[in-house]
Amino acid sequence: MHSPISKIILDGRVFYVKRDDLIDPFLAGNKYRKLYTLLQTPPNKLSKIISYGGTQSNAMLAIAAMCKKKGWEFVYYTKPLSDTLKNENNGNFYHAKNLGMIHVEIEQQFYKDFIASLRFNLDEKTFVIDQGGAVEEAKLGLEVLADEIRESGLHVKSLATPSGTGTTALYLALCLPEYRVYTTPCVGDAEYLREQMSALHEIPKNLTILEPQKKYHFAKPYREFLEMQQKLLSERVEFDLIYAPSLWMCLIEQTDEEVMYIHSGGVSGNESMLERYKQKFFK
Repeated sequence: MHSPISKIILDGRVFYVKRDDLIDPFLAGNKYRKLYTLLQTPPNKLSKIISYGGTQSNAMLAIAAMCKKKGWEFVYYTKPLSDTLKNENNGNFYHAKNLGMIHVEIEQQFYKDFIASLRFNLDEKTFVIDQGGAVEEAKLGLEVLADEIRESGLHVKSLATPSGTGTTALYLALCLPEYRVYTTPCVGDAEYLREQMSALHEIPKNLTILEPQKKYHFAKPYREFLEMQQKLLSERVEFDLIYAPSLWMCLIEQTDEEVMYIHSGGVSGNESMLERYKQKFFK
């Protein structure tokens, strides 16, 4: 079943939103597309999934949901966490643990070398997913999304999706050469994003990286992000507070055509992010 498309008005402009956030409460958005190949894999082909990264990660939660459905063990590695985060009773980390995720902390000084060694001596039933779901297998899920976009019949020829590793934006641009694809770096700067994408494939000419007007630190609360999210909520569509606001601001400031925004999900993390906003701005 294709995810639906919503039409919204933002600052007097028409935008379309491909509602991948509605696919599944946890396994939705670009993570559903990235994990598409694994979702089609018979349960008996694998027994264990390994991944790593941050505890606000939408990919972490999506992988946990997938493993729960498939009956696979899921081990997730992070740098050491604070006691506050370990004991939270909401947010992605909390939900992922409830879905059966095994969490392992690696000391800061050993973390990089440990992650580099994850693929050593793996058995054939263990699969490693790099941080953010950045795997070549993601391309198949993006091809399915590309077919849905073509079949929608909309005249729009510009797409937008925010980037962590840039996997979704890259493969979407490769699958849809007749479209312009906008993205913006949400982790690091544009140069870091280009490096991440180039490790997977040469960056195509139809992929445009929009740079925010100021430097934003990943997953930190910003008043303008909350204001943008509230503005979008008035159009009855909820977006995440980490990735979406920066790209929406760039689209308003730096583009003028009609754009289809690919909703990358991640709204399950808003619960814990809103608590951080309250602590920072509404004490």
